Amino acid sequence: MRLRFTKMQGAGNDFVVLDGTRTPLALTPAQLQRLGDRRFGVGADQILAVERSTTPGVDFRYRIFNGASGDEVEHCGNGARCFVRYVHEHGLTDKTRVRVETVNNLLELQLQPDGRVTVDMNRPVFDHDRIPFDASGLAPRRLPDEISGFELWPLEGVDGVELAVLSMGNPHAVLRVADVDAAAVADLGPRIETHARFARHVNVGFLQVLSRGEVRLRVHERDAGETLACGTGACAAVVAGIRLGWLDRRVELHARGGDLLIEWPALEASVLMTGPAQTVFEGEIEL
Repeated sequence: MRLRFTKMQGAGNDFVVLDGTRTPLALTPAQLQRLGDRRFGVGADQILAVERSTTPGVDFRYRIFNGASGDEVEHCGNGARCFVRYVHEHGLTDKTRVRVETVNNLLELQLQPDGRVTVDMNRPVFDHDRIPFDASGLAPRRLPDEISGFELWPLEGVDGVELAVLSMGNPHAVLRVADVDAAAVADLGPRIETHARFARHVNVGFLQVLSRGEVRLRVHERDAGETLACGTGACAAVVAGIRLGWLDRRVELHARGGDLLIEWPALEASVLMTGPAQTVFEGEIEL
């Protein structure tokens, strides 16, 4: 079969975007892996599928597949920004604000006049069962200036690590480092990702705080390794930094692939992420 695709990127996080609004997509994990393969396919961190929604008041269904494994995943914030640029550029909507449903969430996306996209990433989740994270038997550390009892957690077998644990629709563990350039991402990332405490594995963020309004971040993503940017990882890192008393409510975040603005107005509010989204090229591939 010949398949048309669009290659896009948001802050260096790259995607293959497929239009399933006219003809249903029924790709196997092996075909999705082929699309994501950087030597034998197109190459992408994630494969994004645009589908029509059957839910009243919702414009599209937004499906996300890991480019390395072909598995469907819960959320991708950088992909959501590319999603809204895609549906505009391909004439699927003329709305500047669209609502999309994912496998476990409902997102609101807004195209800004300057071409950037703001994504309402919904509220962060701190309940360990919903992340999921098994904290039984662990002794957390609470900082004197944390908000509402947020904690840093150790992990057996990973010495010297203290993690802030939360979900942005997918699981995240965040650890603060003095310098992201020197951080042991390649070593610690896989060890934390696959630790038995995380039943569905976990994305791992390495956060360097420059000031109360500016940070740097590297993220080791589940099943993908380090990527140039991770939207949900950016939101998780800033939320953790706010709750631990390190950051203000509006933060400029520098990832290796570009910059994002993350805002979390209040404890019970949604997280807002604003950043770039760009079409790289379009093509056809034989699967």
